[in-house]
Amino acid sequence: MTSAVFALSDRYIDDLAKIDPGLATSLGITGHDHEMTDFGPNGHAARRQLTSRTLTECNSISVETDDDRLAAGVLREALEAMLMSYEGGEHLRAIRVIAGDVDEARGVFDLMPTETAAHWEVIAERMSRVPEAFAGMRQTWQEGLDSGTVTSQRQVLAVANQLRDWSGESTNSGFFTLFAETASNVAGAPLQQLERSAREASAALAATSDFLLNEYAPRASLEDACGSPRHEIARRQFLGMQISARDAYEWGWDETKRLDAELQKCAQEILPGASLNEVRHLLDTDPQRAIHGEDNLREWLQELMDNAMSFLISNQHFEIDSRIHKIEAMISPPGGAAAMYYTPPSEDLARSGRTWYPANGRTSFPRWSEPTTAYHEGVPGHHLQIGIAVLNKDRLSRFQRHNFVSGHGEGWALYAERLMDEFGMFANPEYRLGYLYAQAFRAARVVIDTGMHCGLPIPKDSAWHPNEQWTPALMLEFLSERSSSDDEFNRSEINRYLGWPAQAISYKIGERVWLDLRQQAEKKHGSSFNLAKWHAHGLGLGNLGLDLLKSELGRF
Repeated sequence: MTSAVFALSDRYIDDLAKIDPGLATSLGITGHDHEMTDFGPNGHAARRQLTSRTLTECNSISVETDDDRLAAGVLREALEAMLMSYEGGEHLRAIRVIAGDVDEARGVFDLMPTETAAHWEVIAERMSRVPEAFAGMRQTWQEGLDSGTVTSQRQVLAVANQLRDWSGESTNSGFFTLFAETASNVAGAPLQQLERSAREASAALAATSDFLLNEYAPRASLEDACGSPRHEIARRQFLGMQISARDAYEWGWDETKRLDAELQKCAQEILPGASLNEVRHLLDTDPQRAIHGEDNLREWLQELMDNAMSFLISNQHFEIDSRIHKIEAMISPPGGAAAMYYTPPSEDLARSGRTWYPANGRTSFPRWSEPTTAYHEGVPGHHLQIGIAVLNKDRLSRFQRHNFVSGHGEGWALYAERLMDEFGMFANPEYRLGYLYAQAFRAARVVIDTGMHCGLPIPKDSAWHPNEQWTPALMLEFLSERSSSDDEFNRSEINRYLGWPAQAISYKIGERVWLDLRQQAEKKHGSSFNLAKWHAHGLGLGNLGLDLLKSELGRF
């Protein structure tokens, strides 16, 4: 018999899927793929009402078992964070280069099956509703303008440029046009309907770009920082725990200094006597150290992840269900953010987990920094973590299986990179330098995100710009010194952090929590401590806030 809290969790997901078809597609819930999410005021109000009603019911349920107690705690924590965000007006200014309304409305098409004519009929119907979805966005943003709840001009201009690219205005071939053209290889596909829907969808994107440039941008905030009150809410949302911005900032500085020294040491193993920048230049520009062409890149990344899966299974580091052995490497459509990302498997596992790599017009890809990212997005990172949760129907509610708290999820994925270093997968010093850069990059993000958004000055004893206030230019300079990527990527990342406060700190803060909990378990159990069993127990909890993770893993 299903418990009350599990039944509520199941019902919440079903109800949410009905009013958020894009989320339904992401989760693999069928029956809504022909619809678009309502990004207008009515759509946001419906989702808020569902959230509030579910929280009230959750708070009234009595729980008796440990599984029910955890399920209720995870659901309550997520619903409270959603309401805090809504009450703070974040939905009125969800204009950002990644994970905003625009990105969600376009990105849902990446997840739709395209093998048959029937698939393309569903796509054509959903595509025909794109103009309505973007009209709703504009209405919501106008409501924000009218109430003075606005985002920064930087984000507005960046998203307007994204929309111009996707609409085809700047390239003469937009996302929807190119997407619809791929149906010509499928017999019976509704090509005329697709062409018409793609044209109308592209026009909607262009109109939204014009709205942002002409109506919104002149009234947008000139401040890039969100301020301490909004950042505190965002920290709760992305970490699932309370943490002082200043404590995070000071720890980030210490961690950055530690990793700076590690980078210098590793670089000497690659090119003795050379500076760190000289080593990085060599690795970035040597054709023999690069993959050439998108197809070759995808095949190489696929091989990396397949080999990692085989290694973890054969060495019994994890017990991995055969149903999630498959993971697909994909090249993401151009025009989006520059960072690699992961999309989870569908509920029924008909769609496997996928990693998406943005080529962004490049044809040559240095190898040295990619293995650590593949382990982060693939295995033992997001794919293992999320795949295990999707399969764990006996212990986790449906909401738990689909929930994602960034501090937990990104913290695990960064911890997974460190784990592969422990397992000797970075024996090649060039690949280990890439891993160390990934660590230093995430530590630097703790510094620049909290420093910029919360107005914390650069320390007085710093040899670099002592006692100065952070600016986007200083953020870029500080980050670029600890980045394995090019200038275009780093600039894209700065836009991301400025538009998505506190999300970027969740990686390193989350990793710190996972490491602290592991050390506590090692101390508690001594020589009987089993790392594989500890990992299994931790991942078996599903995705949850860091405070809940600490209390639950403390029981191990």
